[in-house]
Amino acid sequence: MAPRNHPVPVTLPHPALPSADWADCYERTVAGSALTATAAAQRTLGDFPAWVRALIWLRNAAVRPFGLKAPGDHPDGNAQMIGLFPVISRSDQQIVLGFDDAHLDFHVVVDVRSAGEAGQIAGVTTLVHRKILMGKLYIAVITPFHRLIVRTMLSRLSHPLAQAD
Repeated sequence: MAPRNHPVPVTLPHPALPSADWADCYERTVAGSALTATAAAQRTLGDFPAWVRALIWLRNAAVRPFGLKAPGDHPDGNAQMIGLFPVISRSDQQIVLGFDDAHLDFHVVVDVRSAGEAGQIAGVTTLVHRKILMGKLYIAVITPFHRLIVRTMLSRLSHPLAQAD
């Protein structure tokens, strides 16, 4: 049976964003033992398929009139980036990406750990601190799309590297 993405409970507060009041996590078992968190983040978040890019374009067009940032709109031009997201911290086992905005703070934690003979477990945890009503409404609207995107992108880890890029 092929590995599947599955939801995992998230305990709040979470060290990567202690103020988070919304979170989800999906995990997948990946063959092998050489995957680092940075490599997992690059394969899952480094390059979105066309349908995800189209959704991001629609999201950006909808939120710009409200003064909300688009992914990639960051004042620190020197920040290391993976895809649209600035790197906050990293180790071999975990990388934290994200940004803060007026309506919410958003962090994505990509982690890897041993699964013994089965290989490794790669996880993507999304943490959000909804600061104002706009943040709560925004998360309510995007959650179904978010879940589909995260599950799809995490599935890329089970494909050979040439297919994931």
